[in-house]
Amino acid sequence: MKLNPEFFPLTQLATRFVDQLTQCRRLGLKVLEASEHHVLIELPYSTELIGYPDTGVIHGGVVTTLMDTACGSAVVCAIFEKFKSLEISPTLDLRVDYMKPAIPNKPVYGFAECYRMTSSVAFTRAIAYQDSIDDPIAHAVGSFMRISPEMVGEEFRQALMGNETKNKGDSA
Repeated sequence: MKLNPEFFPLTQLATRFVDQLTQCRRLGLKVLEASEHHVLIELPYSTELIGYPDTGVIHGGVVTTLMDTACGSAVVCAIFEKFKSLEISPTLDLRVDYMKPAIPNKPVYGFAECYRMTSSVAFTRAIAYQDSIDDPIAHAVGSFMRISPEMVGEEFRQALMGNETKNKGDSA
């Protein structure tokens, strides 16, 4: 199914993609912007995400989820923009290098880009940060499998395109 991105902003597509994932809804992830080149997602601070009670620092696994989601969203947007179609692109590999802990009581941002695509794999890089992208919490690189548009279920396609009947279950 070929789609016309001119009538469908990529921020809206990335938001709907993230909203389909239970763990992302639970974490409160919010897409701030998306283009064919990047995605920016906010992870709000919550005491439920603390991994180190003595310090209030959020768990590293939460940062990894933010990075994986930002990278996956960047792949969805890049494919949609380039091929005018939706593809399922599960994570093949994700490497996260932590630079420092996140400061408690502040949101964390995940900025990701899909910088290369082959016929079967999409390659991404990302940065998690708080106050400045130049002062990262973590860096990530990932690869995502490209699976043909025919493998996208109709319910998931409709949810991403905004034609869902308010079903918020995981359908990917």
